Amino acid sequence: MKVGIIGLGLMGGSFALALKRIFKNSDESIDIIGLDHNVQHSIEALEFKIVDQITDDINDLLELDLIVLAIPVNAILKVIPELKGVSEHTTIVDFGSTKEKIVNAIPQEIRKNFIAAHPMTGTEKSGPTAADRKLYRGKVIVLCNTEENSQEHRYFVKDIFRELGMKIIKMNAKEHDRHAAFISHMPHAVSYALANSVLKQEQKRAILALAGGGFKDMSRIAKSTPNMWIDIFTQNKENLLDATECFQKELEQFQEYVKNDEWEKLQEWIERANRLHEIL
Repeated sequence: MKVGIIGLGLMGGSFALALKRIFKNSDESIDIIGLDHNVQHSIEALEFKIVDQITDDINDLLELDLIVLAIPVNAILKVIPELKGVSEHTTIVDFGSTKEKIVNAIPQEIRKNFIAAHPMTGTEKSGPTAADRKLYRGKVIVLCNTEENSQEHRYFVKDIFRELGMKIIKMNAKEHDRHAAFISHMPHAVSYALANSVLKQEQKRAILALAGGGFKDMSRIAKSTPNMWIDIFTQNKENLLDATECFQKELEQFQEYVKNDEWEKLQEWIERANRLHEIL
């Protein structure tokens, strides 16, 4: 199998390593070509044997079996028009965290080839050095609007994701973006807000000296790459505003209970929140 991966950071690098693991004990071989505008990423991807070769020309990927777009969502929109010349047997998958604008931008000529996917995984780390062959195992992969894909390409990617040990969920792109705002995009905004609220205090170092597991867990994703998240926030602006408004109302409710010494109501509020883990 010949695979092209555009973007050799955490997501693209981890996917390459996971594919290599699958083929390691197989009779078939795999050849992975990487493309990344960051020269250092390209050097490291070769050095750590994440990819087998590097190219700077997207035309070198157009006849491969699979092309994976593991780049920020705005970059995906820029790359899509350059893929119009792919072979009819080439499957394209994007790993963008938003889906509706990407789906709407796919040219009709390659719509059957193009699988809009969102792997619900990641870390706050970036670059090829962060690549982890186990990143995708046991995680959810959301496939959007697959009714617009041909059976050939749909079955091909499903087989790959199942081999990686992923759980496949199908969803409409618009619905995905609404849900992702609550489960992923808004939590990142909250983490950035938490970090900034501490950094604005005069004795921030003294405060952070007390930081335990809870604070570290909640603030960990505040280390995520700003450029990538600005792109996501831009593409999913309306859903993100709705999600943060809901969160803000809950925080205001908490403040009211504390201000008015309504401890029984606060306890009920906390108990309601506890029930979330009954469905997780």
